[in-house]
Amino acid sequence: MVGEDVERAAPTITGGERRRREGNLASDPSFGMEYRLPSTVMATILSKLDLRSLCAVAASCRSFRSCATHTLSFIPSFHLLEIAPTLDLLRPLLPPNPYLRSLKLDCSRLDDSSIVYLARSSLQELWLHNCAKFSGMLLSELGRKCPDLRSVCLSSLGVHRRFSALCSELKELITRCSRLESLSLLFDVAEFDTPEFARLWETASDKLASLEIGYIPVSMLTALLDLAVETQLPSRDVRLSLFPNLQKLCLSVDYISDHLMRSLSSGLPRLTHLDLQDAPIEEPMLSSDLTNLGLQHVNQYGILKHISLIRSQEYLFTYFRRVNDLGILLMSDTCTALESISLSGFCRVTDTGFRAIIHSCSNLRKLRVSHGSQLTDLVFHDMSATSLSLTHVSLRWCNLLTSIGIARLSFNKDLTVIDLRDCRCLGDEALKALRHLPKLHTLLLDSTDISDTGLSFLSRGTCPLASLSLRGCRRLTDACFRSLFSSSLGQGIRVLDLSRIPNLSDNGILSLAKARIPITELRVRECPRIGDTAVMALASMRVEGGSFGSSMQLLDVYDCGGITPLSIRWFNKPYFPRLRWLGVTGCLNRDMVDSLVRSRSFLHVACRGEELGMGFCDSSFGLYHREEDELDELEQWLLEGEYDNDDADDVVMELLEN
Repeated sequence: MVGEDVERAAPTITGGERRRREGNLASDPSFGMEYRLPSTVMATILSKLDLRSLCAVAASCRSFRSCATHTLSFIPSFHLLEIAPTLDLLRPLLPPNPYLRSLKLDCSRLDDSSIVYLARSSLQELWLHNCAKFSGMLLSELGRKCPDLRSVCLSSLGVHRRFSALCSELKELITRCSRLESLSLLFDVAEFDTPEFARLWETASDKLASLEIGYIPVSMLTALLDLAVETQLPSRDVRLSLFPNLQKLCLSVDYISDHLMRSLSSGLPRLTHLDLQDAPIEEPMLSSDLTNLGLQHVNQYGILKHISLIRSQEYLFTYFRRVNDLGILLMSDTCTALESISLSGFCRVTDTGFRAIIHSCSNLRKLRVSHGSQLTDLVFHDMSATSLSLTHVSLRWCNLLTSIGIARLSFNKDLTVIDLRDCRCLGDEALKALRHLPKLHTLLLDSTDISDTGLSFLSRGTCPLASLSLRGCRRLTDACFRSLFSSSLGQGIRVLDLSRIPNLSDNGILSLAKARIPITELRVRECPRIGDTAVMALASMRVEGGSFGSSMQLLDVYDCGGITPLSIRWFNKPYFPRLRWLGVTGCLNRDMVDSLVRSRSFLHVACRGEELGMGFCDSSFGLYHREEDELDELEQWLLEGEYDNDDADDVVMELLEN
């Protein structure tokens, strides 16, 4: 037989001969470093890369492919937040790994069947976002299988399902994870509303320093805080205090009241970070509202570093009407150590109250005020005479604030983020004052009264601006964008919002494409004069030799008047290879939109006008993140090839060969 002849003709290579041949290859200078570097050195290098970079290395050659496949079995961190993988795509990327310490995933396409791959005994940090398809089993399995967890963040758990045993499953997580230091339950915990809810926290880790809950009814929170106060009282029973080391608390409740502030002060005396938000569905009565008396209980022990009191307008236009300058003055007396303060809905507080905060808190770095209907330029009248070094300032819906106040604010040369959205009296002079701030990288000017003249001031500035929002600035035209994009300041912008600008046309976007600015996020929604030409220009734009539209990760053209079904074709590959978020009008051509979704599995297409973006960020440090290349190796690695083998190593090998 031919096969037998070939087998007989094939020479036998001993292990020693194979090692000698490999040694000759390693010493040959014509071969790459993958043949010359020791495998341990190569593995150490690859373990420092983020996942996308690891995929890029794997796609380069067989030797690197083998190294990358092996590296997945011992990397300490696995963070995949920019796409939502299915279980079939995730399985080969998560082989058995006893060294995995940190796991962060977007779980939009996962359910309970993936728990066996997520719950690992070696984990110390776990972030699972968009867990809408999971049941309470996720909580109990994490408790049973991940006893060493230090940090847990779960969002949207069970939104698409209903459960009956969630409280007992939460107890499994809280009781068994005895080393837990940070717990974030970013969903509605009203499902846990049973008499046992407060008591189950008695078994929580005494190391718990940070607790965040998406929404908790006031009745449940009050019962929990009453128990915290009770455990601090002298008693015959030997019992540890509830939350003895809790320093950070972030909650959303029905309403913020004096009683709640008293309970927080008594039950959690070690707090250094307090973040409270409410969203009343009806105007609160005196007994369920915050007054000047309640503010006196804020920071009674003088150790708070951050305070945030927000009244949301989500359901009703309502404010903290029972708080005035007196309450803020009393609070500021005990808050001299504050580094960050955020106040929203204090409609009766005037310049006197806000100035008391600024002048009392010498360490203040972040100031956020929204719906400050009585805040005027006088707040910053003598800013130059203070020792403040503000870095973040947000003054939303402060309609009495003018450019004069912003000019005085600009004496703070350390400002990096300025949010002036919906301050409708701000004009061009404000930009003239801000344009030379040496550290300013984020500027939000939505619905202000700036014109082309103001934007020309900004274009001639020297600030290192990376994010600019001009949504709803109705006086702007194409002319100002040509000067902005051709300036050195414009070349540094990566995130840009030009939505709801009626005079912005395709010509403005053409000037952006011509300048070849590597924009990563562009929003031009509800611009009636934006059409197919703008989309084609962005799709055809190349940045530094990359592929067509290579840098764009988010594009929102929802409800743009000139967009037709022709534009949809430009979102197919090879155009926009890195696009993850796309906003279009759903009625454009439903069949073409559905076809686009099927052909690009990791592209999130929004057709109902919802705002785009991940809604969370990966703040990990210490890893090298490469510059964006012309191909998306991660998506290519995940999508290419058909596979049925359950063995992770074989699957990865097959995926990389295709």
